[in-house]
Amino acid sequence: METRSLVVDDENNELILPKSEQIPSDQYHKGETLRAVILRVDNENNNPKIILSRTSPVFLERLLEAEVPEINDGLISIKRIARMPGERAKVAVESYDERIDPVGACVGVKGSRVHGIVRELCNENIDVINYTSNTKLFIQRALSPARVSSITLDEENHKAEVFLQPEEVSLAIGRSGLNIKLASMLTEFTIDVFREVAGDEGDEDIYLDEFADEIDQWVIDAIKAIGLDTAKAVLNAPREMLIEKADLEEETVDNMLRVLQAEFER
Repeated sequence: METRSLVVDDENNELILPKSEQIPSDQYHKGETLRAVILRVDNENNNPKIILSRTSPVFLERLLEAEVPEINDGLISIKRIARMPGERAKVAVESYDERIDPVGACVGVKGSRVHGIVRELCNENIDVINYTSNTKLFIQRALSPARVSSITLDEENHKAEVFLQPEEVSLAIGRSGLNIKLASMLTEFTIDVFREVAGDEGDEDIYLDEFADEIDQWVIDAIKAIGLDTAKAVLNAPREMLIEKADLEEETVDNMLRVLQAEFER
């Protein structure tokens, strides 16, 4: 049975905060005031149960509305929110008054407006970015702090291939893949990142199938299934992405990369 906390409101109504709706590092003590949003009302045998949430994106939205008067006044709109509760969030905002910088208004002077929200969310880092209907620009902003070199879009399948300088790749992916996951959630595009290699050093590319003598076919098939079918495409893709998206062991990926790299060093 799921762990849940029982909460009582000002009128002594009993509310339920399931473990799944709690921020992982949340700790509660009897008598403390708790902030949350109503997720839903379950009506079991004419006995309504009010379910609360602190992990819902709507909770962050309500906290921003309370802290930023311009949102409450309708001068700034929250367009999209992506959250990894307790760890990091990305918020896209838009201003309806050209004199108001929506990011600056949400963050506040020296982060004054966002600090209270960060504390409420157990030190969840909050990135606020300018919303735009230009998909490429929106993806570029969502991957901040990484600087993007170029983007290839597949609008029909909501996929984006993002090319970056090698030193920017780890920034785009982020710790434990958090930055790229949130950027994908925010933009609603599956994002794959690749290293930009200048000039390709004059070497011809080689199809993965030609390495079948040195790399197991099931490994080649797993890599091809994520859209990479040549040696250079694999070498230009971040190691972390190969492990996660192709669902391969680190040792398997490292062995494959050694084989492919050796081919171009001959």
